[in-house]
This record gives sequence, C-alpha cells and structure tokens, in this order.
Amino acid sequence: MNTSGQHPDLMRAVAQALRDCRLLVVLTGAGVSKESGIPTFRDALDGLWASYDPQRLATPRGFRRDPKLVWDWYQHRRALIAQARPNAGHLAIAALERYIEKVVVITQNIDGLHQQAGSRDVIALHGDIQRNKCFANCQGDPTYIDISTLTWDEEAGPPRCPHCGAYVRPAVVWFEEMLPPAELERAMYLSRVADVMLVVGTSGEVQPAASLPFLARESGVLIVEVNPAITPITRIAHWRLAGPSAVILPQVVAALAGDEDRD
Repeated sequence: MNTSGQHPDLMRAVAQALRDCRLLVVLTGAGVSKESGIPTFRDALDGLWASYDPQRLATPRGFRRDPKLVWDWYQHRRALIAQARPNAGHLAIAALERYIEKVVVITQNIDGLHQQAGSRDVIALHGDIQRNKCFANCQGDPTYIDISTLTWDEEAGPPRCPHCGAYVRPAVVWFEEMLPPAELERAMYLSRVADVMLVVGTSGEVQPAASLPFLARESGVLIVEVNPAITPITRIAHWRLAGPSAVILPQVVAALAGDEDRD
C-alpha cells in the first residue's frame, strides 16, 4: 500500500486513476459529517444526554419503553444537524461528477449533506434523520409520514400515525434493525463492479457497511482511503491519503482538473 499525507506523486496517481474511471463509488462515514460540526453518534451524548446509553436511545425496544425520550433525543440531533452545512469534502465529492462518467455515494451518514452539496446519486444506508415514518410501517415498509401536516402536543412526545395510530419515529436505522434491503443490495453490487472506491472518513468498524471495501477489493476494485486515522480499511487499501476529507479531497479534484487542463 502506498501512503502519504499530501505527496504530489501519489496525488497525481490517484487523479489519473479517477480520470480513467468510469464508475466511482464513494463510501463515506461519520468523519465526513464531523468536519461539518456534526458530532458522531456517541460524541453527541453530551450535556443533558451524557448519562444515557446510545442503545437506550436508538433501538426499537428503547422507543417502545420511552417514546418521548427517544423522540426528544432525535429532535436534539436534528437541531444540531440543521445548523450544519456541507464542507469542502462534501463539495469535492459532488465536483467529481464533472470528471467521471458515474459517481455513486454510499453513506453511513443520516444528515443529507451529500445531497445538499450536489451529489446526485446517494445511497443512504442508515436512513435520513429529516424524514419520519410509522413505527408499525402500517402502509408498507417504510410508511413515511410528513409530520408538518399533523397537529399534536409536541411537549408530550412523538405524533401518532394518521393511518393506524402507532407512534411516528425517525426514518433511520437503529441498533437491532436491518439495513434497507434494496439499498444494501445495490451498494454491494456497485462495490463489486466499480473501477475505483474512495473510502472516506469511516472507521471501518460498523457492519455491514464496513464489509463493502473488502468486497470491492476481492472483486479487483482499486481502493483509495482518505482518513486522518489508521483503520481496518488501511491494510487493504491500494493507496492512502492521510488527512481530513475537507483538506484532501479538494486537492484530488484540483489534480484531476489540472490533468484535464493539460490535455
């Protein structure tokens, strides 16, 4: 594996690989969102929430036990996310679409910042915190609910589904829940057939997303890791660009644009 913080030869090699790429898959994790000021899941357990176990706040059992507590926690997270904006890493990923025939973002993040940045094809494996659904999925899985059309006592906890009366919950994947099958199947397929996979800001520890780079590597896909930290992905990456995505990825785009200008 070749590794460097900002080694110019390695940056040019990565840019050339991307230039020759027809299908790029970008797998992103919490590190990308953290650069926009969004705390990671456990980092967000501060202040009033510091004494809570994340698995009490993000499981179906926890929601059944205390729906108001879980709803309030997610309202707190939504307020944090509402203040965030796409950072230079998000924008650089979106900019890659100018130079590569097909770019698909597979993200473990639930904040929608890739879409805000302009990425057009985003597979949100863990859902979207800004959306809500019926806890019972009474009209099919998922049964999305637009809570802006509902009237309820917001101090009492979550609203009720207008179809069946079950509580409404955030449309995110909790502990003990499966990832959405169609999204996971597509992510696995694209990981196998991509030319290059960029693995950006992920710890490489949360399954099943963490298995996607290994699946890609077994299929002969070129793996490029962008991360300030060593991760389980590092040992299988062909190249590693060490640093935050908001610093490294704009350099990659600049190198790619420079190659094009020289033609």
